[in-house]
Amino acid sequence: MTITNSKVWFVGAGPGDPELLTIKGQALIAKADAILFAGSLVSEAAMRWAKEDCEIQDSKGMDLEAITDWLIEKSESNSNGKSKIVVRLQTGDPGLYGALIEMVQPLDAQGVDVGVVPGVSSAMASAAAGVQSLTLPEVTQTVILTRTEGRTPMPDSESLQELAQHHCTLCIFLSITLLKKVQSELLAAGWHEDSPILVVHKASWPNEEKIINGTISTIREKCKAEKINNQAMIIASPTIGARQWPELKKSKLYDKEFSHRFRKAKKKQEAPS
Repeated sequence: MTITNSKVWFVGAGPGDPELLTIKGQALIAKADAILFAGSLVSEAAMRWAKEDCEIQDSKGMDLEAITDWLIEKSESNSNGKSKIVVRLQTGDPGLYGALIEMVQPLDAQGVDVGVVPGVSSAMASAAAGVQSLTLPEVTQTVILTRTEGRTPMPDSESLQELAQHHCTLCIFLSITLLKKVQSELLAAGWHEDSPILVVHKASWPNEEKIINGTISTIREKCKAEKINNQAMIIASPTIGARQWPELKKSKLYDKEFSHRFRKAKKKQEAPS
């Protein structure tokens, strides 16, 4: 099999809203000769920009080998030798829980050129949906993207309990069916049962997004009441609810007494004696 300069692009479709695709991702969809999209997670509305003769396939019933075989086959040049643009459209960002490398390796073995376009993660979309900041000055400056151990084991030293001991922001993927375990591991790490938790189901999906605010002790029952059992982001953070705090430690970036290369500090006026 001879591969010319065709290229397979792994494109992050973002969290759900087609308008959160990057401009580059949208342009590749518009140019693509073939698109393989993850139909169980990616809105079919993202195909609105595809050209009429583009071959579009839903991958939700395909295993890894079937996916990579399809991408390799569609990247073969036409009989006239014309190169092709093939798009693998994935939820969120391809490099985050996207099985990117295991799909790229078979393409590398066949000499298929590969490119990656990043996408908006559901972690960021969920924080945006709840109007929350993942970091705040003197509260936490660290965000951990992780998951709870289920069928996929966690590496040594990466249990949720161990990571939660940092008491920073935790964006917990792929764990909504393990909320009881999330609760127990956060409590074991020293979090208080009244610590706030944000759960967002289908962040940014038009007419499907659900936002659940609760605490470690209440969040599981609240999610059960809303029948949320898939496609949900869990955010545990000391920053949640800061919008209602009466006082905040302000960022130095906009402090009038703080100089940077675009703005000179204004001297603090001394109080009259």
